[in-house]
Amino acid sequence: MLLVGVKEEAGWLMSRWNLTYPAEWAKLCKAVHFVYDYYADVEILMDGQAVQIGNKMELLRLKEVSNLTVRGMSKIIGVPVMITFYNQLQAVDVNVAGMTEEFQTADYQKFNMSMGQYMDSIEIAMYR
Repeated sequence: MLLVGVKEEAGWLMSRWNLTYPAEWAKLCKAVHFVYDYYADVEILMDGQAVQIGNKMELLRLKEVSNLTVRGMSKIIGVPVMITFYNQLQAVDVNVAGMTEEFQTADYQKFNMSMGQYMDSIEIAMYR
């Protein structure tokens, strides 16, 4: 994924990423399925509305809507993260809490180094 931009807002780093190709619904579901186990207190939202998930396999059978969000405490980077995927688009919005020194300033290069590989791994998971 390509980092388009990052800005600070109310203690969060708000960023926009572009996928290599626009993603269909099934690929978005695969991406959320992939990251599901890497979050504590994970929540799934469809078009901004929370949905109850009994087990992560249900993520692969969600009915199609315009956007899909996964949020919670990232076990990988140790801060709250919210990732929103948009159906049939290349855009992905990622919000990261500025709870550690690494995520307190909106420095494009530093943020890209911190999150780039993480975001690339999520995109690759869409094609497995």
